[in-house]
Amino acid sequence: MTDNRTTKLARLRALMRAGKWQKALALANSFSRLGAEDRVIRTAHDAAQHGQFYRQIGRDPDVLIAAGVDALLDRYLPAGKADE
Repeated sequence: MTDNRTTKLARLRALMRAGKWQKALALANSFSRLGAEDRVIRTAHDAAQHGQFYRQIGRDPDVLIAAGVDALLDRYLPAGKADE
């Protein structure tokens, strides 16, 4: 009997490697602990979902999303661990 279950972390890394950033941000947003990157990742996910709101309050959603992507990369695919 084989176990076909994958962890959330494995799914997140696969989404990141595939460049599916909206889905990666959504999955990471469901994590209970994101460490120092918590606020940046959650804000990026929110900006991806509610871009018009962020524009109305004077924040560029593309910049917020890019910061979230960078935070995901730093936390979950640091240099030297990209092949895990």
